[in-house]
Amino acid sequence: MTVSDTRPAPAPAPEDTAPRRTAAQSAYAWLRRTDTGSSTFSVLVTAVLLVVLFGAGSARYENFGYPQVALNLLVDNAHLIVLAVGMTFVILTGGIDLSSGAVVALSTVVTASLLEAGWPAPVVIVLVLAIGSSLGWAMGAAVHHLQLQPFIVTLAGMFLARGLCFVISEPSIPIRDELFTGLAQNVIELPGNTYLTYGVVIALVVVAVAVYVLHRTRFGRTVYAIGGSEQSAGLMGLAVGRTKVGVYVISGFCSALGGLLFSLYILSGWSLHAIGLELDAIAAVVIGGTLLTGGRGLVVGSLLGVLVLGTIQSLISFDGGLSSWWTKITIGVLLLVFVVVQRVTTRRDRSVT
Repeated sequence: MTVSDTRPAPAPAPEDTAPRRTAAQSAYAWLRRTDTGSSTFSVLVTAVLLVVLFGAGSARYENFGYPQVALNLLVDNAHLIVLAVGMTFVILTGGIDLSSGAVVALSTVVTASLLEAGWPAPVVIVLVLAIGSSLGWAMGAAVHHLQLQPFIVTLAGMFLARGLCFVISEPSIPIRDELFTGLAQNVIELPGNTYLTYGVVIALVVVAVAVYVLHRTRFGRTVYAIGGSEQSAGLMGLAVGRTKVGVYVISGFCSALGGLLFSLYILSGWSLHAIGLELDAIAAVVIGGTLLTGGRGLVVGSLLGVLVLGTIQSLISFDGGLSSWWTKITIGVLLLVFVVVQRVTTRRDRSVT
C-alpha cells in the first residue's frame, strides 16, 4: 500500500443552496442597483410608453404607422429637442430655466430683423448664439454668486427676453434670406420616400454632444454631483460655481439655437412665438426620467420625452374631432403621473439606504 492510498478523500464541495436568478431578474437588479441604472430604467419606461402610444395610433388610424409620420416627430420638434437638452443640464443640477421659451422668441425676432436689415446670415447666427449664451451666463451668475433662487432669476430673464422682443418689433417679420429659405426648403431624402430636415440633423448632433459631455467629461460628472448634493460636491473640490454658471450658459445657447431652428421651421420672427415652450421642455425632461430635484437623468430620456409629447399631439391631430387643448390636458396628466412616480421611488430608495 502506498502513502497516497492512505490519504483521506477530499470533502465534497458544499452545494450552492442560493436560489439562481433568471436573466431578466439579474437585468432588473442591475437597473435598480445604481443611479445610472435607475436613470436607465426610467428611460426604458419612457421608451415603452412611446412604443405603446405609437402602436395605439397605428392600430386606430390608417396612415399613422407610415414611416414619415414617425420621422415627422423629429422634423416638427427639432427646436424642442435642442431646448430640452439645455433644460436637462439645468435640471440635473437641481435648477430650472423659465426663460428658454422667451429666448427662443427673442432669437427669432433678432434673426428676422437683422436679416431684413441686410446683415449676412452667418454673422446673424453667431450674434444670436452669443446673445443667448450671454443671457444664460448672466442668470447663472446671479443664481450662484448672489445665491438667488433659479425660479426667480429665470422668471426675470423670461420677462426681459419677451420684453425685448416687443421693443424690437411687434408685428411678425418674414424671413426671406437665401441661406435660411434654402435650409428650410431642402430636405435629406431617405429610402422609402421619406425625408429629414437639416434641423433634425443639428438637433441630433446636439443630443450626441450632450451625451458625451455629461458622461465622458469632468464637467458632466460635476453636473451630476451638484444635483446629488451641492455641499458634498464642494467638499470634494469640484468646480461647483463654474459648473452652475456653465449649465445656464448651455441652456441659453440651446435656447438661442432652438430659436434659430424654429426660425428655419416657420421662416418668421414674432414676439409671440414660443409662448409656454419652456413648460413643454420641462415636461419632456421630466417624462424622460430626469428628477426635478437633480442628480439623476439622461439626455436620451429627454429626447424620448419630446417624442412622447409629439406623438400625443399627432394622435389628437389624426383624430380630428378633439380640440388641440386636449394635448395640454394629456401632457399635464402624464407629467403629474411621472412626478408622483419619481417621488415614490426616491422615498423608497432613501428608506432602503
